[in-house]
This record gives sequence, C-alpha cells and structure tokens, in this order.
Amino acid sequence: MTDSRRWLWLGSLLLLGWLVYQLHSVLSPFLVGMLLAYLGDPLVDRLERWGLSRAWGVILVFGLFGVILLALLLVALPMFGRQLLRLYELAPQMLDWLQHSALPWVQVKLGLPQGFWQLDKLKTVITSHLGQTTDIASALLTQVTASGLALLAWFGNLLLIPVVGFYLLRDWDLMVARLRGLLPRQREGFVVALVGECHEVLGAFLRGQLLVMLALGLIYAVGLMLVGLDLGLLIGLLAGLASIVPYMGFVVGFGAAVVAALFQFGGFELYPLIGVAAVFTVGQLLEGMWLTPMLVGDRIGLHPVAVIFAILAGGQLFGFTGVLLALPVAAIVMVLLRHAHDLYKLSDLYGKPVSGPDDPSSTA
Repeated sequence: MTDSRRWLWLGSLLLLGWLVYQLHSVLSPFLVGMLLAYLGDPLVDRLERWGLSRAWGVILVFGLFGVILLALLLVALPMFGRQLLRLYELAPQMLDWLQHSALPWVQVKLGLPQGFWQLDKLKTVITSHLGQTTDIASALLTQVTASGLALLAWFGNLLLIPVVGFYLLRDWDLMVARLRGLLPRQREGFVVALVGECHEVLGAFLRGQLLVMLALGLIYAVGLMLVGLDLGLLIGLLAGLASIVPYMGFVVGFGAAVVAALFQFGGFELYPLIGVAAVFTVGQLLEGMWLTPMLVGDRIGLHPVAVIFAILAGGQLFGFTGVLLALPVAAIVMVLLRHAHDLYKLSDLYGKPVSGPDDPSSTA
C-alpha cells in the first residue's frame, strides 16, 4: 500500500470517527435496530431453510421478540418496581448498619479518626421521603411535563427501533452481498476471512455470552425468590447483568444476596444463608457444565478486561451510543491486533539477529 493510500485510509477513519461523535445523539435507535437484525438473522435464515419466505420469517421473529417484550412488561416490570420500592425502604436500615457496625469496625482496624463517615444527612434525606410516593410522583410528573419535547423525542426513538430493525433484518443478506460485491477483487478473500473472524468473536459474545447472562439472571432471580428473599428478582437481574464479565456476576450477586438476607432475616440466620449459597452454587455449576459449553462453546470470546475497558471507554466518549458500539469495535480491534501480531512475527523487525564477528555468542 502506497503512502497516499495509507493517508487516505487514515483520513477516512478519522472522518468516520468525527461523524460518529457528531451524530451519536441520533445513532442510538439505528444501532439498536442493527443489533436486533444481527441477532435475529440466524433465526430468519433457519426459517428460510424450512421453506418460509424472508418476509414471513422476519415477521415471525419480530413477533417472538414482541411477545417476550410484552411478557417482561406485564410480569417482570411490576415486580421489579415493587422491589425497587422495597430497596428504597430498606436503605435507612442499611445506612444504620454501615454507621453502627461496619464502619466502626473499619475504623478500629485501620486506625481512622472518629466520625470519618457522615451518613446522617443521607439517612435523613431518604427517611424524609419515605411514604411520600405521591409527592415523588408529582415532582417526576412536573419534570416530565417541563421537558415534554425531550420525552417526545425519546418515544420517537423508541418507536423507530423496531422499524429500523425490521427493514435491516429483511434486507440483511442483500446488504451483505452488495457490500461483498464492492470489495477489491484481489483482496476479497482476505477481507472476507477477516470479517468472518470478527463475526465469530462478536457472535460468540452476543449470541453466546448474552444468552448465558439471561439464563443466569433467571436462575438467580427464581432461586432467590424461592428462598424467600424480598429483593430476589432485583439481585438476580443484577447478577445476570454483571455476568458480562466472568465470575463478576457471582461475586456481585452473592455479596448483595448475603447482605439482603442479613437485613431481612435479622442476623446470621443459617437456613436463608445456606439457601443463598445453594442458589449461586447451582448457578455456577450450570454455567460451567452446561450453559457456557452449549451456548458459547469453544469459540473465541472477548477477554474480560477488554470488555470492561471497551464499555467504560465507549460510554465516556459517546455516551449510550458508545456503549452500543463498544463491543463490536472491541471485537474488530482484537482480530486486527491478532493479525498485526502474526505479521510482526513474520517481519524482519522480529527476525533473529545475524551473528557477526563481534558477537560474543559467535565465539562461545
């Protein structure tokens, strides 16, 4: 590649990054729609192999997505709201425990000065708002009314997601074929292989790890609710989301469940704690022996550190749009770095030095 072409590619990448930065506020519905199309394309392809047309396959897949979303709105959302309210009510007790038990222990162990924590103001604010649900709702309604234009824009973006996703999913194979037809003929095989590796990495994460997260969230939530934990659904979903990084879901969920059990059952009650431990043990065993081998397999995934850095960096640079772009970009960068590593190993720069007459190793 000549220097002029390299500068052209570099300028194109910089222009693309600038455009994404300038348009990130309107890109979110298109990126979510593209994500839905990417996730639904294998299902539509399978329905096509069974004899359905592409359009009917897309309609059935979107119908399935709609049923799942409706079930979540009708069943899970009210339960989730009640548990958030319960967490809000337990907050003063948690602050009391921190102030009178946990933080004094930390102070004694670390030799910190008296009163280094100041939780009284936070506790007063939370306690003063308990039972004032109507006042909170009125304040929220006032704020929403004051920003009605932003609310309409948010609903417009929300309604745009299924429209964009439907058309992208319907024309997905056609768009892929047209993009492949635009590739330079001499580089087509290399580019297709590179995109295939990126697809393998991204597919292993999105279609594999995200399904593992969903399954673990359901297992933890159902198990903790069967144990009798009031915040079981909330903690289970939190643990499932944290499972985007291996073992983080177990650490976060188990710690939160133990603390919630201590507050709810009043101290170190043996049976609730054993139940919490059993739920997370079963979840980890199912993940290691069944969920991950079946849903992810031995395909190459993203390193946990790469996942954390990509999400944080994307959110810092582009907000919610950056979070949506983070994992696909990280998958592509990882594949490119792997190829750059292979090229470096084959280059003269990495080659072994030639032993000369002044080389001490040559006279040894």
